[in-house]
Amino acid sequence: MAKITAVIDIGSNSARMAIYRRTSRFAFHLIYETKSKVRISEGCYESGGVLGQLPMDRAIYALKEFVQIAKAHKSRKIFCVATSALRDAPNAKVFLDRAKRECSLSIKVIDGKKEALYGGIACANLSHKKDGITIDIGGGSTECALIQDGKIVDLISLNVGTIRIKELFFDKKNDLQGAKDYIQNQIAKIPAHFKHSNVFGVGGTIRALSKMIMKNKKYPIEEVHGYEVNVSENRKFFEKIFQSSEDKLEAMGVPQDRIDNIRSGSLILSLFLSHFGSETITTSGVGVREGVFLSDLLRGHKNSFPKGYNPSLGSIEDRFMLDKRYAEMTKKESLKIFDALFPAHQLDEGYRKLLGIASYLSSIGRILNFYNAGHHGSYFLLNALEYGFSHLDRMSVCLLVEYSGRKIPQDENIEHFSDLMPNLLSLQWLSFILALAEDLCRSEGNVHIRYEYTKPHNLRIYSNVDLYLAKENIHRLHKPEPLQIELIKEK
Repeated sequence: MAKITAVIDIGSNSARMAIYRRTSRFAFHLIYETKSKVRISEGCYESGGVLGQLPMDRAIYALKEFVQIAKAHKSRKIFCVATSALRDAPNAKVFLDRAKRECSLSIKVIDGKKEALYGGIACANLSHKKDGITIDIGGGSTECALIQDGKIVDLISLNVGTIRIKELFFDKKNDLQGAKDYIQNQIAKIPAHFKHSNVFGVGGTIRALSKMIMKNKKYPIEEVHGYEVNVSENRKFFEKIFQSSEDKLEAMGVPQDRIDNIRSGSLILSLFLSHFGSETITTSGVGVREGVFLSDLLRGHKNSFPKGYNPSLGSIEDRFMLDKRYAEMTKKESLKIFDALFPAHQLDEGYRKLLGIASYLSSIGRILNFYNAGHHGSYFLLNALEYGFSHLDRMSVCLLVEYSGRKIPQDENIEHFSDLMPNLLSLQWLSFILALAEDLCRSEGNVHIRYEYTKPHNLRIYSNVDLYLAKENIHRLHKPEPLQIELIKEK
């Protein structure tokens, strides 16, 4: 597979391109992204689906530059897919021929179920949740994939989209009830087993709504991927959006480029949520483009990563890890200490997993500078642990890396993260364990260590070497509870 791959997605509303760089067999990261609001479907829903000349011209201009940008980034592969507007258009071939002739671009028009599949592949592999229903609201259609235990079990596509509803019901007659009736008639086609408390919110409309909610709550993380929206808390907000006139939307914080279609998008979302009986929207920053890329990357692997593999972790390791042996040793000793001290901390397996990740990545900030490496690493990880991590997990790992061995402060520096933090005492235990492991692994030599905890507060550490520097430093570590530590050299 090519090292650098570009994926272009021509939707009814926007044309978007993402460029990905592989760093190893399954690891990758995004290196460029752009979009153009070409609105290729403009006017077509009132004209039998026929694409207009001006919208086609806009799309061709955008595609020409997309191809130039992809080549400038040395993309060896360029995939281009088109969705609802082109699959519905009687004159689609005119546009496809122009794209081939003027842009040297072969466009694959995908059907609705294929579009749903790509969105499903992206969410199943790159979200921290493995069960739910994707809702991918596009300009001309909405696609859903039913995901169970990370596997796609069913797909649907309905002719309900933001631009379609806008042009048919909102532009001239502002017929909200007519729009509701139309959407409900489409929803009636959904099989009965499409029910789930969690939906994966895919597409620009849902991302825009989630960002507005995050802004209103003064949410401390800017990254929208993985953000969880409580449906019952925000249902009235969605209703307020689709019941408002366009001139009031900007004052509500709606982005300028979403004002003309967010009403129809919010209406579609609200009705689908009610039908599915959903309680949570897990916002997705990934969709069709990532699905196209992953279907190529995971070819021959049933569209799934190997069990336990995380592409964000793999990419961070490939790009930033200076000493893999030290990372593996620190993780190994951290988990051994965690297990030995279990009678004292009694933390569950979820915390053990977080400790394993944090200890493996704890030295990552040294790639920038040894001094303040914990601070640098925390920033790296907050922005790079994108796929497969909840915001809570990301924040926890970052705090452990930044405050390893130190008291995690209860001050304004982290107060705004309090809603995302686990119990502070629990984090302090993990911070202490990580720092202790780092001290014990300094020499990276042929060291064999075992641990013995005895109540009430005694930890004996046996080693085949003296560990002089660790002995010197251990008293400086912030302990969550009183703990006597004794280092013993075994003969």
